[in-house]
Amino acid sequence: MLAQGGTRGMTYKQILDAMFPMATSVSSQVDKEMTVFSATTHVDNLEAFYKIFRAMLVEPGWRGDDFERLRDDAINYLQVGLRGNNDEELGKEVLYNEIYVGHPYGRQNTGAVSALRKMTAADLRSFYAAHYTQQNLVLGIAGGYPEAFLERLKNDFAALPRSGAPAAAWKEPPSPRGIRITMVEKDTRSVAYSLGFPLAVKRGHPDYPALLVAQAYLGQHRTSGGRLYERMRQLRGLNYGDYAYIEYFPRGMFQFEPDPNLGRRGQIFQVWIRPVEPPTAHFALRLALFEMGNFIRRGLSPEEFDRWRNFVTKYVNLLTKTKDAELGYAIDSQYYGILGYDRYVKDGLARLTAADVNKAIRTHLSVDNLRIVVIGKDCASLRKKIIANEPSPMTYNSPKPKDVTDEDEAVSRFKIDVAPDAVKIVSVDTVFE
Repeated sequence: MLAQGGTRGMTYKQILDAMFPMATSVSSQVDKEMTVFSATTHVDNLEAFYKIFRAMLVEPGWRGDDFERLRDDAINYLQVGLRGNNDEELGKEVLYNEIYVGHPYGRQNTGAVSALRKMTAADLRSFYAAHYTQQNLVLGIAGGYPEAFLERLKNDFAALPRSGAPAAAWKEPPSPRGIRITMVEKDTRSVAYSLGFPLAVKRGHPDYPALLVAQAYLGQHRTSGGRLYERMRQLRGLNYGDYAYIEYFPRGMFQFEPDPNLGRRGQIFQVWIRPVEPPTAHFALRLALFEMGNFIRRGLSPEEFDRWRNFVTKYVNLLTKTKDAELGYAIDSQYYGILGYDRYVKDGLARLTAADVNKAIRTHLSVDNLRIVVIGKDCASLRKKIIANEPSPMTYNSPKPKDVTDEDEAVSRFKIDVAPDAVKIVSVDTVFE
């Protein structure tokens, strides 16, 4: 309603028409701890743009037609955009709910369809009054703005209430015990996996730089050098890619770098197994767990450590390559109580040893206690195979080296230790309903 609705003095269409010649717009991002409104404009348009931007956030219009349109958009996103058209993002979003079951984080950021249908414009106004306060506000600005503009910005947003609802107390998420699998039954041509668990490590934790190196080795997002990518895609052609994360990373299939301003008091470890063909689905899950287990037990060799530490040292520069990204990371660093992100990471990496990384891996990661989400068709058949630990032999269209086929034999009988009552099947129509 703020970023895509009108103000007291302008309809949303009038806002769009006014911003079009400025080649700008206002974007928003909502997460558990942060809601961010951002925009970039040419300094010559600053006065005209800011007049509208300030009104959008401080003087929202709360029009009924905007509310109906945006509520319908949210419901459509859940029912069609997520449940209907995007198996991979669906799997990741279901995983987040399963990791945080019974926890305040255990809700999809857009909401649930039933809750959205019951929501009223009055509910939004009450939430705005309680949470959009000076106490919660962080203002960020970067670029060639006039010297007096910052003070004006502060004065204008002082119109918000000084305080409102108190911050919710942090609740530790439930610790996973054993493996639990949620299968989402959907008419698909492939099978998508997401797996993970809560992670106590976040920015500012002594082991954060070490786990960045471990994450890069196992499967840096959208790169082709990670261990999982090498063993699953490159060597066996199972899928398009396989990646690992130590922080919440939504919308991963649409972008190469994570968005800033997703700061959280608790983070997750996650592995994203991109869709595989149904005949290889059981083997692919086994192989992912097999590789993770070896990774945790063996760790990184000195040579692997040097390679991936150097990679992360260079990669961090990409994250703040634009002014808006630099500003976003500066806000995040304030949230986590660290110095600038790139300096914090590089200083931590410079002090690391291979032993530090391997200790962090053994301390914080597990292949025995995790949540697994499956998106696919005929889940009952896959469930039966997993519970019974039936062999899942791998076949190829062309010969493979003996070391690969020997490993395939071991993987095909790798035991996934999961109880029958820990594997549930749900219909896709019930997800986020």
